[in-house]
Amino acid sequence: MNETLSATNLAVRLGGRAVLEGLSLDLRPGEVACILGPNGAGKSTLLRCLAGLRRADAGEVRLGDADVLVLASRRRAQRIGFLPQTPEVAWPVDVETLVGLGRIPFTGGGGAGDEGRAAVARAMTLTGVDALAGRAVDTLSGGERGRVLLARALAGEPEWLLADEPLTGLDPGHQLDACDLFRRLAHDEGHGVVVTLHDLPMALRVADRAIVLAGGRLLADGPAAEALSPDVLRQAYGIETRMTRGAHGLTLELVGRRGG
Repeated sequence: MNETLSATNLAVRLGGRAVLEGLSLDLRPGEVACILGPNGAGKSTLLRCLAGLRRADAGEVRLGDADVLVLASRRRAQRIGFLPQTPEVAWPVDVETLVGLGRIPFTGGGGAGDEGRAAVARAMTLTGVDALAGRAVDTLSGGERGRVLLARALAGEPEWLLADEPLTGLDPGHQLDACDLFRRLAHDEGHGVVVTLHDLPMALRVADRAIVLAGGRLLADGPAAEALSPDVLRQAYGIETRMTRGAHGLTLELVGRRGG
C-alpha cells in the first residue's frame, strides 16, 4: 500500500533569501496535488525536497515512517519518480532505450527482464509514444521529448510521481492527455501525483488538491475549487479571476491585473 509523503517545517534559504519558510504538508496517495504560485515562490525547491533530491536547511520530509534523505538512493528512486523541469538528454539514444533507463533503480543497469520490458511498454503506451520507439531522442520536438521523459519516469512504476511543469511544451491535446493520465494514475491505481503548474485553468481541471505558495509560505491548501479562489489568486499573483460553472464543470477565467 502506498504511503503518505509528508513535509514538516521545511525551510530553505538561497543567497540569504528565504525560498521556503516553515512549510508543512501531508500529501496522500490516490490524489493529484498541484503546487502553484508566482515565479520564485519556491515550487521547484519544494518538489526537489519532497523527492529527496535537496536537503532543506531545516525540517524534514518523510515517506511513511522513513526520512527520504535516509532512504538508500536506489530504494528512494524505486518509490519516488521525479521529472525535472528542464531535463537534459546528453546523447542521441533511441526512445525505447531512454524510457528503459527508468528501470535502472531495479536493474542496476543490467537487463530489464520480462517484467521490466512490460513496464517500459506500458509506460510508452500510457504516454502515447509507442510510435516513436525507434526514433533518436535528439530528433524529437520539445513536446515529444517531454512525453518520452514522462514515460521514463513512469517505467519505474513509482508509488509517487513528482513532476515539475510537466505540461511545458505540450500542445493542448497532449496537455489534456497528460492531465487525464495523472488522474488515472491517482484515482484508478492509487499512486500519489504531485505536479507544479503555471496554468491555473488546467490546474483547476486536473487537481484534486491545490497548494498555493507565495513568498516561500503556504497561502492556500485544499480542494482546487476553494484554494484557487479569486481572493487567493489576487493575493498570490496580483490578478483578477472569475470562476464559473458550465456544462463541463468549473472553469477559471483570467480577467486581468489587479486594479487594471
